[in-house]
Amino acid sequence: MSGSGSSNQQDVDIDLSQLMRAIWQRKGRILVVTAVAAGLAFAGASMISPSYKSETRILIEARAASYAAEQTRLTGSEPVLDELNIVSQVQLLRSVDLIKQVARDLKLYDLEEFDPDTNPSALSDIMVLLGLKKSPLDLAPEERVLKAFQEKLQVYQVEKSRVIGIEFTSKDPKLAAAIPNAMVKVYLSLQSGAKLDSNSEAARWLEPEIANLREKVREAEQKIADYRSSSDLLRTSETSTFANQQLNDISVELARVRGERANAEAKAENVKAALEAGKPTDTLDAVISSQAIQQLKQSESAIRSQISDLSTSLLDGHPRLKALRSQLSGIREQIAGETRKIVASLESEANVSRIRERQLVQQLNAVKADSARAGEDEVGLKALEREAVAQRQLLETYLARYREASTRLDKGSSPADARIISQASEPSEPSFPKVLPITIVAAVAAFILCAVAIMLAELFSGRALRPVNASAIGNPVDDEPEYAVTTPVADAHVQKPLAPRPATGALPASLLTAAADPAPMPDMDTTADVQETNAPHDEFSVASVASYLAEANVAIAISISPSGDDGSTATVMLAREIAESGRTVVLIDMTGSACPTRLMAAHRDLPGITDLLCGEAAFSDTIHPDRLSDAHVIPQGNCDIRAAMRGVDRLSMIADALSDAYDLVLIECGPANAESVSRLSRNGAHEIILSAPNPDKAQLAEIMATFESVGYADLVLMSERPPEPRAARKGRSAA
Repeated sequence: MSGSGSSNQQDVDIDLSQLMRAIWQRKGRILVVTAVAAGLAFAGASMISPSYKSETRILIEARAASYAAEQTRLTGSEPVLDELNIVSQVQLLRSVDLIKQVARDLKLYDLEEFDPDTNPSALSDIMVLLGLKKSPLDLAPEERVLKAFQEKLQVYQVEKSRVIGIEFTSKDPKLAAAIPNAMVKVYLSLQSGAKLDSNSEAARWLEPEIANLREKVREAEQKIADYRSSSDLLRTSETSTFANQQLNDISVELARVRGERANAEAKAENVKAALEAGKPTDTLDAVISSQAIQQLKQSESAIRSQISDLSTSLLDGHPRLKALRSQLSGIREQIAGETRKIVASLESEANVSRIRERQLVQQLNAVKADSARAGEDEVGLKALEREAVAQRQLLETYLARYREASTRLDKGSSPADARIISQASEPSEPSFPKVLPITIVAAVAAFILCAVAIMLAELFSGRALRPVNASAIGNPVDDEPEYAVTTPVADAHVQKPLAPRPATGALPASLLTAAADPAPMPDMDTTADVQETNAPHDEFSVASVASYLAEANVAIAISISPSGDDGSTATVMLAREIAESGRTVVLIDMTGSACPTRLMAAHRDLPGITDLLCGEAAFSDTIHPDRLSDAHVIPQGNCDIRAAMRGVDRLSMIADALSDAYDLVLIECGPANAESVSRLSRNGAHEIILSAPNPDKAQLAEIMATFESVGYADLVLMSERPPEPRAARKGRSAA
């Protein structure tokens, strides 16, 4: 609830209908200005010499001759066309050498369009004489043509592509199309020539290098052959030398001899063991394999057969049987003798194998020594071979590059890495000036400027301003100020017209009477009679103020406590009273003593309003519940108060944001002055509560006068400390 001290303090709004009427009333003037501007624009655009624009586009891509395309894919020598490569090609198209070549080919030096300084205007001559401008003729003709050419040329890369556009503007449509095409032709020629030069330079450089490498390879291979001969490192295969082969052969032969010796010794031992044990030797391989033994066995078998046949017809003592038995005994002795010979032969064979083994071992040791020496010599040989291989590989690489460069020495074998995708054609319409669009834009701009000028004139004169609410304005004839006394009773406002405020700044006595004491006040030196207000004392209690705020549906209220912490305590009780009534309320502690924080917050060091104003805490982190009620509190916070006050202008935005979530936002400012409150309440947009539990008449009069001076003629007084809310009593009893 806010009041206004005088009619010149009323809020005003813009009268849009008056603005439209003012524009309509001057429509003829606006149309004339619009028509004149359109005519001038049409005439000026028609007088300008037309210029024509044409464009050629090329695609940057790796290109090679058809016969070399497959080889390029296999070798992977295709250049990388990255963003920097495309930008480099753009700069190449803008290069001075290319422009000079195009200028010479098209004979641009003879055209006045590219050298306008040959016929300077009178104004230009005067500026040169006065020293305000450097004479353009001091430059060489070629430089002047280049300067004019570059001003008309635009080379750019089409976004997100490898396409380059060459755009040229000229007064001659044929020249506008011919120059981009000529630039592309010269560019492709330069690119192809650069490739040819690169290939020819490569071929010329490779020829002596290849000859030198061939000589180095021959020398390296000769060194290898000489080293092999001097070190006796003759090769028998790709991976083996003569010494290694000899060592391998001796090792194989030694293994074979050792096997034969072991076999002969085993056979001899077996036969000897059988003879000593008196066992038959017929089953032994060494004995059976003997031809003599086999013949004796056959004879023994025949005699046994004869003895067996004769035994059936002759007696045992018969001479013939005795003779046969005697022969059988002689054959057996021969078999035993042959067996002993076999044993002796095997032992002799074993001895020969032992001798051969010793010889092979001696030969193997000698070959090992030779192989060790050959291994040391092979270290130097391998070094020479590595050097020869490296030289040979380098020679093969140079030969391959030389062959590739030689095949690309023809003009058609090295195409440029670009191709034309869009040639410039002769334009049929000028690119500038566009007479019709220029005329339309000038007419619209003139119309808008005229309308804006008329509206600004109406606003500055005040004819397009109207009060926000005409019913709130007092009698327009009476210039006397009005004062209002607000009592937070059920009917909210009781306003009485009072006498003008005296120069001393004292408030009307009726407000002091209603605020402090029903007894009449002494004379306050005013120029009119003062009426008394006999209001009940409890009309200014915490409960009455809470009831008034609820019935008036106040969203944001600012509480001032001139007496300090006792007034802040009453404000805390007001917040708790409102919370007990079922409305949501949040109290913002803007006091210097942090009294509401001590009474409501769980801890003194919780983040609060100073942290929020300094940007050190999030909005949601600064809202905390009251210890004894359902109200919420934003404590004083922990940041420096001086730093927080630099952002105090943000407090109104914070309060507006909180009012969307709470029924009431209560800001406790302590003993703040009227100027500070006016910054917070945006000149009367919020309700002002004067919390003075033990009011002093003179102090209240001075405080209300200061608020009256900044536009607050209507304050809510809370002058009696109420009993503690039920929630507080319950919390205390529980404690």
